[in-house]
Amino acid sequence: MAILKRLEEFLDRNHVTYKAVIHPEAYTAQEIAASMHVKGRELVKSVMVKADGKIVMAVLPASHRVDFERLKKALGENDIRLATEEEFARLFPDCEPGAEPPFGNLYNVETIVDKSLAGEEDIYFNAGTHYEAVEMEYSKYEELVRPKVAEFAVH
Repeated sequence: MAILKRLEEFLDRNHVTYKAVIHPEAYTAQEIAASMHVKGRELVKSVMVKADGKIVMAVLPASHRVDFERLKKALGENDIRLATEEEFARLFPDCEPGAEPPFGNLYNVETIVDKSLAGEEDIYFNAGTHYEAVEMEYSKYEELVRPKVAEFAVH
């Protein structure tokens, strides 16, 4: 199994311990969590939003949804909405659409993480496909990505 090469090289270069996991092909975060037998709050999903004309990656637990008013406030932007696949797909040329890993920094995309994830020991996330995922320590993820952390998700 080979997870997204860009991600694998980045994690290896930074000496991060991680586990690559194959799961049945799934397209929603909740389906992935169920197929992997992990809690929805441990599986992380990346939601692409358009904030004042730029693409931003919002990272939150699979069991939550984005509160756009909170996110707008956290980002300090005036206009925010869900981005269309056409608007962000070109930014992630080596990923299947909708399977982007939560590493916006690898794609020059601003990343914001919901504060609720900070309490998790380990997180799971898409590895660029709809059938591969990665498990790693949340603290290592935050150290590598250096995302903005704020409260913007609701259960």
